[in-house]
Amino acid sequence: MSATDGSFDGMAEHCEHCGRETPHDVSVQIMTESSRPENAEYSREPYRVSECRICGSQTALRMNNA
Repeated sequence: MSATDGSFDGMAEHCEHCGRETPHDVSVQIMTESSRPENAEYSREPYRVSECRICGSQTALRMNNA
């Protein structure tokens, strides 16, 4: 059986809102860029989404700049 000691298990990144290095949850999400429904299926791109565990602010960075 495994046990946790409550130590940090995420990524530390600079948070613009907090102004310092804080723990973040990081994920990759597919986001639709087109506002027109007929083109939505062709305008999905992967984004790196980072959320500060301290203040909750999010940043999204497009990963495919083709």
